[in-house]
Amino acid sequence: MDEFDIPIFKKTYELYKKFYGFRNTVSRQDRYTLWQRCENMMLDVLEGILSASQLPKCEKLPILERVSLKLNFLRVFIRLMKEVKTLDNKKYVSLQEDVDEVGRMLGGWIKSTKER
Repeated sequence: MDEFDIPIFKKTYELYKKFYGFRNTVSRQDRYTLWQRCENMMLDVLEGILSASQLPKCEKLPILERVSLKLNFLRVFIRLMKEVKTLDNKKYVSLQEDVDEVGRMLGGWIKSTKER
């Protein structure tokens, strides 16, 4: 199986590309604080998904749970970016919908991994 064909990987990859596309709309001051933190978290999530896809089922769970925690942090930080006006409402909603979809996919993967 090609790990790049996994729907959750594709969705997270697209989420990162969308987020990256908003970069130039962010002030320099914000770009190197909260924005950078979110960008790093997205890359960590992408990396975790790719790592988990390479492992046998019995080893996936700890990585997937770590990815889920990162995704929850990302949710909070994206909301914070909206509240401090780093992101406008339209961009916030767009990103949040994608993060929620990745979260649902991840939840399903975690659930199926627990069912042995």
